[in-house]
Amino acid sequence: MLPWSDAIPFGRYLFRDFPFLQWLSLPALPIILIEKSIPFGSLLLFFFLFLAIAQNPKIPYFLRFNTLQALLIDIAVILISYGFQIIIQPFGTGLIVSTLSSTVLIGILAIVVFASGECLQGKEPDLPAISEAVRMQL
Repeated sequence: MLPWSDAIPFGRYLFRDFPFLQWLSLPALPIILIEKSIPFGSLLLFFFLFLAIAQNPKIPYFLRFNTLQALLIDIAVILISYGFQIIIQPFGTGLIVSTLSSTVLIGILAIVVFASGECLQGKEPDLPAISEAVRMQL
């Protein structure tokens, strides 16, 4: 849910047009509350997940793999959001900005649903480039 919590702001246009989609943000609410209520909450959460789970050899490989994969996807979402703030947002809130924002949200939703489905089946979610980077790190 970590990448999903950072992708929620991209859905403002979709949530405005389709209010029932706001229910999709409920699973990420605990993470959002932790990030917003604690000073530097997102940074502390990142370091906790990375150091206490992803780099701890006592934790099962499957959990470490999925945690590190979620962290890498989250880094990608954060970089995309910075790109939006620097490059795209100055153009206003036109059709291009709303389309790109909605595309990012739907893409992250697809990744989260796919990865969750694979985990529920007991398989490692194989996301191109990300899974390879995680395997090299572990």
